[in-house]
Amino acid sequence: MPLSRRLATGLATATATVLVAVPLTVAAAPVPPDAAARDAASWLAGEFTDGSLPGPFGGPDWGLTIDGIVALSATGVDAPTRQAATAQVAAHVRAYNSYDDWGIPGFTDGGATAKLLYAASAAGADPTDFGGYDLRAETLSLIAGAGAGHQRGRVTSRTTADSGPDASNTFDQSFAVLGLARSGDVPQDTVDFLIRQQCAAGGFRLYPDTGQGPSPSCDEQPDAVLDVDSTAMAVQALLAAAGDGADGAANAARRGADWLVARQRADGSFGGSGPTTGANANSTGLAGQALTAAGRHPEADRAAQALAGWQLTGANGGAAAAEAGAVAYDTAGFTAAVAAGITDTDRDQWRRATAQALLGLARVPLGRIGLDPPPTSAPPTSASPTSPSSTPTGTAPPTPTATPTPTGTTPTGPTPSATVTSPPGTTPSPGGVPGTTPAGPGSGGLPTTGAAITSYVLVALLLVGAGVVLLVLGRRRTA
Repeated sequence: MPLSRRLATGLATATATVLVAVPLTVAAAPVPPDAAARDAASWLAGEFTDGSLPGPFGGPDWGLTIDGIVALSATGVDAPTRQAATAQVAAHVRAYNSYDDWGIPGFTDGGATAKLLYAASAAGADPTDFGGYDLRAETLSLIAGAGAGHQRGRVTSRTTADSGPDASNTFDQSFAVLGLARSGDVPQDTVDFLIRQQCAAGGFRLYPDTGQGPSPSCDEQPDAVLDVDSTAMAVQALLAAAGDGADGAANAARRGADWLVARQRADGSFGGSGPTTGANANSTGLAGQALTAAGRHPEADRAAQALAGWQLTGANGGAAAAEAGAVAYDTAGFTAAVAAGITDTDRDQWRRATAQALLGLARVPLGRIGLDPPPTSAPPTSASPTSPSSTPTGTAPPTPTATPTPTGTTPTGPTPSATVTSPPGTTPSPGGVPGTTPAGPGSGGLPTTGAAITSYVLVALLLVGAGVVLLVLGRRRTA
């Protein structure tokens, strides 16, 4: 996911942890999983304005809007809102995957283009004529060819002297594989490059690049940080590619799913890496969805159970009872909302967390959204290839554990994914997983969370002060 989105997640998490906990009201009965997904989708649909979801600083956030479209498509909720949003994204393709609106022509964001390709396919639109653009052809044109050596098959950004370097990552590659598999066939080179981002342990790194340049493979990077969000995206992309006949994809996906299972916490939740190491809805939503895709239904059930614990209902919501359906980023966010409602400062974080958590609640893989019927109200059975059997057994938020998870570059999510956030040379606006990269006018993507201006200013001041101390002490700057 984009680095800016990962940083936004970390800032929002740090802000939330200073809040004072208050007693929680627990619902008398659990919400069935399908109903929980629909409630989340209904709340998210109510956050759309004129066919888009707003970003933390106002104005449409096209990456987050795409996340919303995917989430609504997974549940079948509010078709008119979904269709209006799809039309708006189609009308603003270049606002998301280029810097044209910022007066910097010639740049095309590879990850954003691949994400648009996937979103068009999942929403039932024509990806070869989406807003007048052939997104499949554009994505294929951004895949590195044989002359790129060990970078062959990588989805890249078309950069210029003014745009800065390419920052494509494993989220972007996963969207490329998903989008190409959904819109036709996927080149084996593109699948192979994604597989090379998997280390021997089974997890996937977020960035194919190091400070010394592109690294040939995950195992050839000694300090590679394996990331839950990136692994969840890669597993789903590889399963889609396996269905398309790609060599090696099924085995790599199985190993990735095994790695995810080993990192699931006792309460069913997952954490990311870096600032998002703690248990959170973004990582749990993506990981739970990936486990469903891989047929690991008991583990997917447990992830959904954890997500239901972060979801507001009329019974447990306290001051935020009117926001029933929304899913908190973490326990601190849930507790704060119960005490004081969802504030304007925190609403952006709730939109992003809900969009990604919904993926784990709906339990429809990214490779099947728009193809399989949405979940119904009937209790699913474990015999179903896409519907876990158990339902959440409680609504109190899971307590983050001390179980260590990979640390390093923050996942985004979500959405985890390519995120066009701000032109080069400016401060990126917080964006959304699969979401991460330098960007343009819009923001958002899988996975991510965020907060509004006030919290950013306060946290920024704290970080500036901390940075001065770090410089004085001579400590190494983090990646």
